[in-house]
Amino acid sequence: MIDALDPELAAAFAVMPKAANGTLLELSDIPGLRARMRAAYDQMPATPPDPRVTIEELRIPRDDETELEVILYRPAGAETALPALVWFHAGAQVLGDDARDDDAYHTALALDLDCVLAAVAYRLAPETPAPGAAEDGYLAYTHLAEHAAEHGIDPDRIGLAGASGGGAPAAATALMARDRNAPRPRSLSLLYPMLDDRLETPSSSEAASEVVFARPDIRLAWAAVLGDRLGADDVDPYSAPGRATDLAGLPDTFVAVAQFDLLRDEGIDFARRLIAAGVPVDLHLYARAFHAWDRFAAESALTRSFEQTWHAFLRRNLHG
Repeated sequence: MIDALDPELAAAFAVMPKAANGTLLELSDIPGLRARMRAAYDQMPATPPDPRVTIEELRIPRDDETELEVILYRPAGAETALPALVWFHAGAQVLGDDARDDDAYHTALALDLDCVLAAVAYRLAPETPAPGAAEDGYLAYTHLAEHAAEHGIDPDRIGLAGASGGGAPAAATALMARDRNAPRPRSLSLLYPMLDDRLETPSSSEAASEVVFARPDIRLAWAAVLGDRLGADDVDPYSAPGRATDLAGLPDTFVAVAQFDLLRDEGIDFARRLIAAGVPVDLHLYARAFHAWDRFAAESALTRSFEQTWHAFLRRNLHG
């Protein structure tokens, strides 16, 4: 597999710490993995804030009297309402408890896209099973649309985007907005998304695709998300959007997948079914790439190519 990877990605993978099974993430002990990731992050030098962006911590009340945290990154000095991108972070729906850990990435997106980047600190599994994360996404999206003027946002230009595990609540939010007659999102971006708990696609069983995680680990993640519903016939699309049978009416969608990724084919299948439902889709398969290559090899030529393509889609839909 290493020989088949893009050389820059292979070099990045070679120097990264590995789990016992040779992949980058092993999910048999989710609390332990969270603790190790937190300890590693806390040892990293602090990144100074970028004065070109203002950061606002928004807390939105839920019906159960808890609060949803959404972090807004806004280009400083903007004098007019800006488009917004509601962002759902990666982490297999079980990792990523602090949106501020990714300030640099969020800031870069806000600046490059000239938009308000709204990072949703959605609830994680197994503490909150599905569709809790999707309900958080819907709450964040509808709140920003209804209170757009307060945050300098154009309510007609709000997109949704999610990476890996964040692809599930991003896609589910789009489905909820359609089904509940909320304003239609401007676009939907799904980057190597985690969408279907059934793991029945060819890529989900490819040994060569077990780079970032192995098949048992993605199954463990879905077991955390769904509990005893895992694999059942009646799992709803808000909990696993790959189960959706009706995709008509969703917004223009961007889907990016990697050649060596267990999730590759479910992303392609979701895009294919969107196209069949009449939804405009930009589908991109990145050869010689592995899952989340843009984050693990951020300076590679393949990452720059992907970002140029994805950001062009976002500018076209958010600003066009």
